[in-house]
Amino acid sequence: MAVRTPGVAYSITVRSEYPNDPGMLGKITSAIGDAGGSAMGVDVVQTKGSMVRDFTVNTTGHDHAIEVVDAIKAVPSVKVRSVSDQTFLLHVGGKIEMSSRVPVTTRDDMSKAYTPGVGRVCMAIHEDPDAVWALTGKGNTIAVVSDGSAVLGLGDIGAAASLPVMEGKALLFKEFGGVDAWPVVLDTNDTEEIIRFVKAMAPGFGGINLEDISAPRCFEIEDRLRAELDIPVFHDDQHGTAVVVLAGLINSLKIVDKKPGDLKVVVAGVGAAGTACTKILQSYGVTNIIGYDRQGALDRGREYGDNMMKQWFADNTNPENLTGTLAEGLVDADMLLGLAGPGLVTAEQVAKMTSDAIVFALSHPDPEIW
Repeated sequence: MAVRTPGVAYSITVRSEYPNDPGMLGKITSAIGDAGGSAMGVDVVQTKGSMVRDFTVNTTGHDHAIEVVDAIKAVPSVKVRSVSDQTFLLHVGGKIEMSSRVPVTTRDDMSKAYTPGVGRVCMAIHEDPDAVWALTGKGNTIAVVSDGSAVLGLGDIGAAASLPVMEGKALLFKEFGGVDAWPVVLDTNDTEEIIRFVKAMAPGFGGINLEDISAPRCFEIEDRLRAELDIPVFHDDQHGTAVVVLAGLINSLKIVDKKPGDLKVVVAGVGAAGTACTKILQSYGVTNIIGYDRQGALDRGREYGDNMMKQWFADNTNPENLTGTLAEGLVDADMLLGLAGPGLVTAEQVAKMTSDAIVFALSHPDPEIW
């Protein structure tokens, strides 16, 4: 099994106290290295009397972080004062906030921004509904909507537990696009309830970003909202993933010198992301795509019940109607697109793919293969 590389997502800061003697710093950093940690920063907190330093260390996960801390504790004369998780600290209090675009520092500012002046603006929108785009923030505001039923790599964790992801997506909208976004997590998995709620709140937003809603419900929710709303509706798990997968494939083919029509592509995971990625790859000219779920290849001999997307997948892919397991499908495959879960693929299976094979293992936080 491949060795995981320490990363910043599992970074810890260990505050350690020890005698201010020559060689102590080297002993501690050596202990960190021997435990497999990657020391990213050493900061002095105190030098008077005892030395106190913060050691920021990248690890591979929770259990590995404990091993690193134990290694530091094992250095003679070292006392660990505290351990903090950098990722958790970043999330304390949430990652986003509302800020004002105009100052309210005087009585006149208040009179124009709120009462009584705001009433005139409300009536202007009442008389001309299209004025809402110019006179409010609607045109630059996105709702990031989820029920937390299909958080990639984590599954059905519920609305509240999905909130850090939705806050993160709102953060990305603002930082990379200058677009204001707000997370809206819904404590229901009922398709009709979600559609009704989003339609009811839509007047306050310029667009809807659906996120981490399980298949096949996500397809109906997106289709219905697109048809019934007059603002853009985007399902990130489908179309966001598909866009970056296609971009990655375009660049990969330049490196391996292959053509889209010559590829045998294996898709592990045929939910929302797998289906959308397949459609965009087909639009780019990839014709030989085989999808795999827990039961194996999606072929035209299986029954899919009311799962319309799996039926579509079976009807429109797998031109040779292959059956069998994912491992069997990877033999002589040119590309693996992993959108399923951790540890599903082995190095031995990848070795049986074609030369210059392309592997996109996208399940997170743990991919199909390291």
